[in-house]
Amino acid sequence: MTATWTEVLPGSRARWLGPLALALLVVSAVPIFKMGLVSLAEAWATPEYSHGPLIPFVSLYLFLRELRSERPEIARLDGARWPGILVIAAALLIAILGNIIGIADIVTYALIIWVGGIVLTVFGWRRGIRHQLPVIHLVFMLPLPQFVYWKLTTFLQGVSSELGVWFVRLAGVPVFLEGNIIDLGVVKLQVAEACSGLRYLFPILSFSYLFAILYRGPIWHKLVLLLMAAPLTVLMNSVRIGIVGILVNENGIQSAEGFTHLFQGWIIFVACIAILFAVALLLQRTAPNPLPFLDAIDLDTSQFGRVAARLALVRPTVALVFAMAVTISLSSAFVLLRSPAPVVPQRDSFQLFPGYFEGWYSVKRELEPEIAAVLGADEYLNATYISNDQSEIVNFFAAYYETQTDKTGIHSPQVCLPAGGWEIFSLEPYTVNLPDSGVADFPVNRAIIQNGLDQQLVYYWFDQRGVAYTNDILAKFSIIRDGLRYGRTDGALIRFVTPINVGESAEAADMRIKRLMRETLPRLRRFVPEMNITEQSWN
Repeated sequence: MTATWTEVLPGSRARWLGPLALALLVVSAVPIFKMGLVSLAEAWATPEYSHGPLIPFVSLYLFLRELRSERPEIARLDGARWPGILVIAAALLIAILGNIIGIADIVTYALIIWVGGIVLTVFGWRRGIRHQLPVIHLVFMLPLPQFVYWKLTTFLQGVSSELGVWFVRLAGVPVFLEGNIIDLGVVKLQVAEACSGLRYLFPILSFSYLFAILYRGPIWHKLVLLLMAAPLTVLMNSVRIGIVGILVNENGIQSAEGFTHLFQGWIIFVACIAILFAVALLLQRTAPNPLPFLDAIDLDTSQFGRVAARLALVRPTVALVFAMAVTISLSSAFVLLRSPAPVVPQRDSFQLFPGYFEGWYSVKRELEPEIAAVLGADEYLNATYISNDQSEIVNFFAAYYETQTDKTGIHSPQVCLPAGGWEIFSLEPYTVNLPDSGVADFPVNRAIIQNGLDQQLVYYWFDQRGVAYTNDILAKFSIIRDGLRYGRTDGALIRFVTPINVGESAEAADMRIKRLMRETLPRLRRFVPEMNITEQSWN
C-alpha cells in the first residue's frame, strides 16, 4: 500500500503536473477556510495580534532552512503518505464543523492541521514529520478563544498590578492597590486590558520559539529559552507599570499617555528580546564546547531561492492527487450543501420586562459605552429593584446574545469583577429551591465579593437556551452541541447582586435575592427563550 501511495501517476512526465495538483489542492480548500481567514484578518488588525501577518513568513523561513539540509529529491521520497491524507481529511471536516456552528476559531485551528497534513502528504511520513516544527509555529498567528483570552487577561492584569505596585514601593512612592486600580493619592491609574501584557506575550513567545530552533546548543538550553519567555514578559510588563507609576507620581498623568506610553512599551519589548539574547550567551558559556555567540545562532539564509525552487520538483503522486480529489469533493459538498443561517428564536425585548413587582419598584440604567462595547450583547437589562420601604436593594442584570459563535459572546463575571476593584472573597456552586415559584434544584454560582470594607452577594449563571450552567466552559460546549443539532447558539448571562449591609449575615442577603428571583424567574422565558424540544433539528 505504501508503494502505491508514493508512486507517480502512470504517464505523468510533465514536471508542472505536481505543482498544479498542489495548487489545486490549496485553492479548492479556500471556501472551507474562508471564515477562518476572514477572522484572522480581523484579529490581526487588533494590537494584541498585530504580529500575526509576520508569522507565516517566519514559518516559511524555518521550513526553507530545514529543507536546505535535506536531499533535493522531493518526488522520490520513501515513507507512508496515507497519514497525510487522513490528516487533510480530518482538518477539512473539523473546518466544516466550525462553519456549520459558526465558530471561526475552530476553522483557524483546523487550518494549521490541514497545513501539517499537506506536508505529510508531499514529503511522506519519515521526512514530513521532521518538517512539523514550522507548521507548529503557525499557532502563534491564531487568536485565543474568547473565554481563554478574558481569563488570561484578568490573570495577567492581577499579576502585573501586584508586581507593578511592588516596584513603585521599592522606589519609596506611597501607593495603594485596589483591584487593578493603582492609587497614587493625587491620581489613580487603572491597569486596563491593554496593559495586561498580552500584546507583548504573543510576539515574544513566537520569537522565543524561533530563537530556540535557531540556537545551536543542547536541548535543555533550547527549553530554557522557550520556557522563560512567558514569565519574562510578565515581569518586564510589571516593570513598565511600575515605571509609569513612578513617572506619573513625579511628572503627572501625561507620563502615562500618548507617545510616551507607546514608547515605553517598545522599550520593554526590545528589553525582553535583549534579555533572551543575554541568557543564550550565558548558556553557551556552560556548554562543553562553547561557540562564538554569532555562530551559536543559525542566521544563514544562503541558497533559500534555490531551495524554494525545489518545490517545483513535486510530482503528481497517487497520494497527492487523491488528497486533491478529497479536498475538491468536500469543498464542493460544502458549497452546495451550505448550512442554513443560525436560528434566532422569537423573544420579547427587555424593554418590556416588568419594572414593578409586588413590594418592589425598579430603576433601569444604561451601561457606560466602553463597558457595553466589551459586553457585546445584542440586548441587556440593568435594573436595580428597591423594596417599597427602601430597606432592600437587589440589582438584576441580564445580557442576551442572539449568537455566541462570533468574537463577542458571554464571558464570566470573574473576568470583570477584579477590574472594577472588587475581589472575589468566596465563589462556589449553589442550589436554589423556590418550590412556590416552580423553581427547584436551580444551579447558580454564589459569590461574595469585597472592595475594602464593602461586601456584596452575587448569584450568576449562564442561561443556554433554558438550561442553567455554572461552568462557562461547559456552556461553550453546549453551544457546539445545540448549534449542530438545532442551529441555535443564543444564550444569556443572568446575575443578581445585593449589598451585605454592616452587621448583616450573608444568609439575610441570600433571602433578599431569592425574594426577587421568585418574581423574575417565572417571567424570564419571554425574554430568554428556552429550547423547544419540538424544534426541527438540522439532521
